[in-house]
Amino acid sequence: MSTVKKSRKGVVLRLEAEEAALVRALMEQLLELLGSEEKDGGDAPDELASMGIAENAEKSDDPVLARLFPDAYREDGEAAGEFRRYTEMGLRDGKREAAETVLGVLDGVTSGGLNAVLDPGQAQAWLKSLNDVRLALGTRLDITEEWYEEAEGLDPRDPRTAMFAAYDWLTMLQESLVRAVW
Repeated sequence: MSTVKKSRKGVVLRLEAEEAALVRALMEQLLELLGSEEKDGGDAPDELASMGIAENAEKSDDPVLARLFPDAYREDGEAAGEFRRYTEMGLRDGKREAAETVLGVLDGVTSGGLNAVLDPGQAQAWLKSLNDVRLALGTRLDITEEWYEEAEGLDPRDPRTAMFAAYDWLTMLQESLVRAVW
């Protein structure tokens, strides 16, 4: 069972080997979903892309990506597009960097699990990436306020059961990290 607590050295994070494997798999899937850096610039000239500006940034048709990168201005499509053009590449880079930080910490996993002390930057990266993964899972599962009731009513053989359990565990892990950071 995972434990998270604050110490003088940082945030102590202990995960069972299976828990660490789940986090690793989800972070790898998140990175795949976010795409490579080369894709970010689209057809933008190298000069614009080097400044983090995407010439052809558009809201994704994928509901998960649309949730991870929502419109800044829901009532004004032109302003939302312009905002996305200037911010999405940087946001993607930040999400990728946070997920890679999590994966870097997970490199310390042994057969006994993970015993790590997170510095403040690593703890923030874990919080950001856990939030992104929870948003992705929540979107795919169509999580609502009544999700606990829905999950309780699922047949244990329903393939969504494991994902609801993962979502619930990630929620607990994220809450534990928030409490340790504060």
